[in-house]
Amino acid sequence: MLSFECDYSTGAHPEILKRFGELNMEPAPGYGEDPWCAGAREKIRKACGCPDVQVEFLTGGTQTNAMVIASMLHDYEGVVAATTGHVSVHEAGAIEYTGHKVLELPQEQGKMSASVLEAYLHELQGDENAEHMVYAGMVYISHPTEYGTLYSKAELEALSAVCRRYSIPLYMDGARLGYGLMSSHTDITLQDITRLCDVFSIGGTKVGALCGEAVVFTHGNRPLHFVNFIKRRGALLAKGRLLGIQFDTLFTDDLYFTISRHAIRMAEKMVEILKEAGIPFFLESPTNQQFVVLENSFKEKLDCKVRTSYWEKPDQDHTVVRFATSWSTTEEDLEQLRSVLAGM
Repeated sequence: MLSFECDYSTGAHPEILKRFGELNMEPAPGYGEDPWCAGAREKIRKACGCPDVQVEFLTGGTQTNAMVIASMLHDYEGVVAATTGHVSVHEAGAIEYTGHKVLELPQEQGKMSASVLEAYLHELQGDENAEHMVYAGMVYISHPTEYGTLYSKAELEALSAVCRRYSIPLYMDGARLGYGLMSSHTDITLQDITRLCDVFSIGGTKVGALCGEAVVFTHGNRPLHFVNFIKRRGALLAKGRLLGIQFDTLFTDDLYFTISRHAIRMAEKMVEILKEAGIPFFLESPTNQQFVVLENSFKEKLDCKVRTSYWEKPDQDHTVVRFATSWSTTEEDLEQLRSVLAGM
């Protein structure tokens, strides 16, 4: 069975497993105080082009979003996100479980526009009933978005400017950040993100790691006692080395960017194969996630040979599914997909 279901269906990059084996019996302090977490932090600071960013490690994407958002909001505040945002749709109410509301705004291909955000914040600020409402305390975006689309530098600059005018932080969920940075259609760099966002995550789970996300606070704005905050919520690993070794490996010799670029190359070839098969696209994505529209009968046959992800139903006779490549996708995988589609 071929799998293009997601970008975390395989384990970890072999180099990470090799490092685990080499360092397994070496004792080290716990809770992120080990030398590998320290090394990973320094390498991430260098990649960001800023020696002052503060870096912390958490195990998963939903956990990261919940911890970052809850730690940076007051009790009376919520987080603004697109209606298709991951915190809005695919996190089982994790943000609301922390006591904070997700304030949804309209989106276009997964993206929030600065003009829509500014209009919303302006109206909220001038509302005479504001004291009876949830305040907007943070703006959440993801890059790539849930639809694999990317913000341009101009779009990110505009969002950042609105957030700074209203004195609220801009948080970028970078669960698939490597695939966004290595897209041939992006003009955003890691240094741009560091400059324009107040906090962002660098995803490891979907980009070569067994698990793990790095959280980067860019302006000396890490919440006070952040480690205590995540400890009280059961989110602090005693064996923090599990995360440190992985990110130290990923940010050695540009491995994170090299394997992300590979996934993009595989996605570009996959797009050619899907087009050759005459399969219509739901939208154009410049990253590793590709969304196509399948007739239900065709999907039933395909499901017997290829794993994809269900996304939505545009009508009763069709289904939108996602094909995803990853750091571990091979040329052989794609040739098998070509053969399967040719035989249907």
